[in-house]
Amino acid sequence: MITTQVSNPSGSELDEGVRLAGLRPNIVQSIRAFRVNELMTAAQEAGQHFLYANLAQATTRQEVLEAIARSFLFPKHYGKNYDALRDCLTDVIARAGAQPGFVIVLEQLPMTQRFDKEARETLLDVFRDAADFWYEKSVEFRVFYSFL
Repeated sequence: MITTQVSNPSGSELDEGVRLAGLRPNIVQSIRAFRVNELMTAAQEAGQHFLYANLAQATTRQEVLEAIARSFLFPKHYGKNYDALRDCLTDVIARAGAQPGFVIVLEQLPMTQRFDKEARETLLDVFRDAADFWYEKSVEFRVFYSFL
């Protein structure tokens, strides 16, 4: 199971935990009322991969893609573009064998002139494509995001 360390997640833990069974299995959505630590615990309890990227320091598409690659431990040959991201989230992982499911947190997506609304939507579309890919394989793939 892949679990990335959460460094300084936003929010505090609540008494009640997140139950993945109560959430749609293949979705990309705002983190809203969820807390990062709760999502990480829920992924671990469900035996699913937990991937976390804090993007607060990124201001451009390249920096966002580099931060995701570094946080998710992508291979060195990762091309740092949207197509390469899609491949790493789908085909590369699928070739590794059966997968237990994924909970992904993209925290503090930038809202800058060099990473504008179109860039954010394109990035989230890549994750939506990955969610569709895993849906077809009956593997849960949940992505939660927040903006800076």
